[in-house]
Amino acid sequence: MTLRLRLSLWYGALFTLVLIGIALSSLTISVRENYLTVDRVLQGSARLVEQGILSYGRSYWLETDTTEPLNEGIVLVLRTYDAKGGLMYRSVTDPGLPETRPEDPLHAPAPPAYLDVLPLRLPGTPAVDRGAGAFGTLRLPDQRWRRYVIEVRKAGKTVAFVEALTPLGRTDATARRQTRDLVKLTVLSVALILIIGWALAGAALRPLQALIGTARSISHHRDLSRRVAPPGGRDELGQLAVTFNDMLGSLESAWASQQQFVGDASHELRAPLTIMRANVELMRRHPHLSAEEQQEMLADMDREVRRMSRLVEDLLLLARSDAGDNLYLQPVDLAAVTREAIRDARKLAFEHTIDLQGGDRAAPVRAETDRLRQLLLILLDNALKYSPPASAVTVRLDAVPGGWQLCVQDRGPGIPAEALPHIFKRFYRADPARQRDLGAGLGLAIAEWIAGQFSARLRVARTGPDGTTFCVEFPALDAPVGPAVVPAPGQADPVT
Repeated sequence: MTLRLRLSLWYGALFTLVLIGIALSSLTISVRENYLTVDRVLQGSARLVEQGILSYGRSYWLETDTTEPLNEGIVLVLRTYDAKGGLMYRSVTDPGLPETRPEDPLHAPAPPAYLDVLPLRLPGTPAVDRGAGAFGTLRLPDQRWRRYVIEVRKAGKTVAFVEALTPLGRTDATARRQTRDLVKLTVLSVALILIIGWALAGAALRPLQALIGTARSISHHRDLSRRVAPPGGRDELGQLAVTFNDMLGSLESAWASQQQFVGDASHELRAPLTIMRANVELMRRHPHLSAEEQQEMLADMDREVRRMSRLVEDLLLLARSDAGDNLYLQPVDLAAVTREAIRDARKLAFEHTIDLQGGDRAAPVRAETDRLRQLLLILLDNALKYSPPASAVTVRLDAVPGGWQLCVQDRGPGIPAEALPHIFKRFYRADPARQRDLGAGLGLAIAEWIAGQFSARLRVARTGPDGTTFCVEFPALDAPVGPAVVPAPGQADPVT
């Protein structure tokens, strides 16, 4: 079932319930009032006869010719009975109705007459005060007659009974006609509201249809550059269209980044594989190469295998970042890890010196020791690569408001201004001509992700002809140093 059909049916069902409730209430009130009017006329007429009997011993009302209906359209029949229930007088309007037992309604009053036509009792149904009398219903083959009987008492004794009757045929027919008209009007109204609801739902969902069509087209043609034209209003559908366009923009950017990532990764992996394949092919075709030449080829292959292994490890780490994996964090001493990272870096810094400033006191932060060391080694490795021989790399650890700041300063040529917005992108190198010497261009992307995991901020503090300074700002650790696990901070996206 489509959403448009469901909305139309929901609107139709709701309108039907409201309409039926209002219509039944109105019909009940109208029909009930008609029957109560009949009861009031019977009661008033019977009391006039009762007053005449009590005052004069007889009632001239019985002798009045009331063959014409009263103002309310009611034909009235009046009869009196003696104390024993014998018929004494009847009005000239009596069409020959059978005699009744006048005391029967007094012993068992009849319910309201409208219940036989419209059996719906509303709260607070008004009733006619029957006084000393009671209502009854006389059922004849052609129609019902409503009657009201009063017991006339004088000096504490029953002297007579007064009975007022009127036919209910016209009132019953009117009630049934009103019911039929109400059913017809309700059916027509429901059909009309379903048609209107169908049209309104279609108009309201037209932007959604456009969105579905665009999504199908994108799925079929894989054209992420398509966009949905937002409707003019600022309703939920307009917000959905804007959100859908934003999602398409993100998908398009992610797709382009993925394509570039796959292409760059393939290029980086192709180079070592080509070198290893060439060396293997050369050794296979020339098995009599000298031991020195073979050792040189094996050294080349070993170097390329190590380089490819590092690249694969870096790619797996970045894949973890894309998957939203979080690191296991606990309080560690940033100063101690920094000293360990410098000792490791000095093993490769044959032509450089590494100076540590401010690392003589504990600097507790929340991090993962291995990844923190990797972050520091990435910054140190970059500083050593870009610094000229016999120069010094400076590492400075300072306490700052709200945490700690670790800076690594090299003596390199600096980063060009046009390259600064891209240095944290994967596979980006400001100097592509030296890509074999400077690595695959994944280090800073990994460093930024690791820093984000620690709720830290990695930035370029300064760059120029006399060198570049990278700084990492760590938030302060409020808990005491010791084993602890806290929810991992938000992931930093290395792709900008």
